[in-house]
Amino acid sequence: MELRVLRYFLAAAREENITRAAERLHISQPSLSKEIKKLEEELGHELFIRTSKNVRLNDEGMLLRKRAEDILAIADKTAEEFRRLDNNIGGEIRIGCAESYLIKYLARSIKEFREQYPSFVFHIFSGDTEPVAERLDRGILDLAVIAEPPNLSKYYYLSIPESDRWGIIMRDKDPLAQKDIVTLEDLYGVPLLCSEQSIRADFPRWCGENMDKLTFAGTVNLAYNGAVFVKEGLGCMLTFEHLVDTGEGSGLCFRPIRPTLETNMYIIWRKYQVFSPIGELFLKKLKEDYS
Repeated sequence: MELRVLRYFLAAAREENITRAAERLHISQPSLSKEIKKLEEELGHELFIRTSKNVRLNDEGMLLRKRAEDILAIADKTAEEFRRLDNNIGGEIRIGCAESYLIKYLARSIKEFREQYPSFVFHIFSGDTEPVAERLDRGILDLAVIAEPPNLSKYYYLSIPESDRWGIIMRDKDPLAQKDIVTLEDLYGVPLLCSEQSIRADFPRWCGENMDKLTFAGTVNLAYNGAVFVKEGLGCMLTFEHLVDTGEGSGLCFRPIRPTLETNMYIIWRKYQVFSPIGELFLKKLKEDYS
């Protein structure tokens, strides 16, 4: 299975049209059709549902698409690392980040590092801890910043200074906006939005046996999108402070919750992980900043 053919397959999957995919790849339509057919014969399964006008992935094709994206991401990352083996002044690093105001510390470290190595390039993938850690485990990411205590059997870690304070985002005309602090009892019967991760990992330790008294109307994994839903009157959002604009004219406000709930952030990397030269230098910088 050649990487070139996997790129052809992904182009066809994205375009859902062999002719358009061939044009994007700068090859002929018959050549692309032939390569995809050979791939299907190699795997022993058809990958597309074909009609007279387009192609669409079947279940087997969906499986290969996920695998092909991972394989090509790792291949491209590896090729980049080898191109930079003899050059420590440049290179790339890929970091997964949970959504947090405390990412400012990582940003400061990157800024200082780029002053010394201006050709250093960083790529940030944002998401909850689970998808971020999954990409780290698959080797697609070099480092991750997560909002849960790390699994010490799998990762080394550094603790980021400070912690995130939880609170509630609501419309500024909401009755709860009259309060300086919102209690657990204040939230009974209020439609709430938050991430699935927080329902699983954070609020059980905050609510204890009263968890079933809260009404979760929906889940969101990005605070910005959640804030739009709050503005439209779909509920109030439990999230970290500083993630949403609650300034004058925003129509929103933030109130801390009581009992106080805080979450620590950690920079993690896999045990026995091999970094590129620039990656080693950047990790050394992080250790100096946060150890």
